[in-house]
Amino acid sequence: MSFLDDFLIRAALAGLGVALAAAPLGCFVVWRRMAYFGDATAHASILGVALALALDVPVFGGVLVVALAMAVVVSGLTGRGYAMDTLLGVLAHSSLAFGLVAVSFVPGVRIDLMAYLFGDILAVSRMDLLVIWGGALLVILLLRWRWNGLLTATLNPDLAYAAGIDPRREQLVLTLALALVVAVAIKVVGVLLIAAMLIIPAATARPFAATPERMAVAAMAAGTVSVLGGLQLSFSADAPAGPSIVCLAAVLFTLSSGLRLLTRR
Repeated sequence: MSFLDDFLIRAALAGLGVALAAAPLGCFVVWRRMAYFGDATAHASILGVALALALDVPVFGGVLVVALAMAVVVSGLTGRGYAMDTLLGVLAHSSLAFGLVAVSFVPGVRIDLMAYLFGDILAVSRMDLLVIWGGALLVILLLRWRWNGLLTATLNPDLAYAAGIDPRREQLVLTLALALVVAVAIKVVGVLLIAAMLIIPAATARPFAATPERMAVAAMAAGTVSVLGGLQLSFSADAPAGPSIVCLAAVLFTLSSGLRLLTRR
């Protein structure tokens, strides 16, 4: 019997892959106040699922293409008569609606929409594991490569220009990483919970991190605990796995916020 034959082992490995990629990226999402941007990109991925099924291509590819397209459209239209939050709200909900309608018209295909909306981590296959960890490693390597540039552009765009760093290029790198995380995470936690895995572990780590690097590491630790503890909670309480993971992440954030208040007093 192979080590990966156990569905719980596959689920844990898939969750860890998503957590390790989403945590450091989530730090930049929190620092840049891009939470709604991550949510909009995740919502748009349902349209990518519909296109992938209609064209008979891998779902990962369809989601990645649509997520990148959403990011490019938002970047291009921002500042041209539309406020960022308004634009993201319109695109997020309209792309989700069009995606759900499009899926219903795909001939000869019956899918479980709940699995894409809330994730189905317990049904992760070996091929899914390969895609998830491949995407996660790409995100981690991309962030490691551009860490200093991303950090400088996040802290002060003028300082970035003075240092020879183009903030728009760094924004593009961040957008690419975000699209990759959405594409690999849709199988694990689903469209509606991807943003939570980006934001909550990073927000949990923020009060106790003296440096950006320590915050990224702490966010990875919080994400790992959320995944493993959430799976254990799901197994023992017979609850949905994806939402259980996010619930535990929310509990950790609450504890973190409470400790922060006690420390201040």
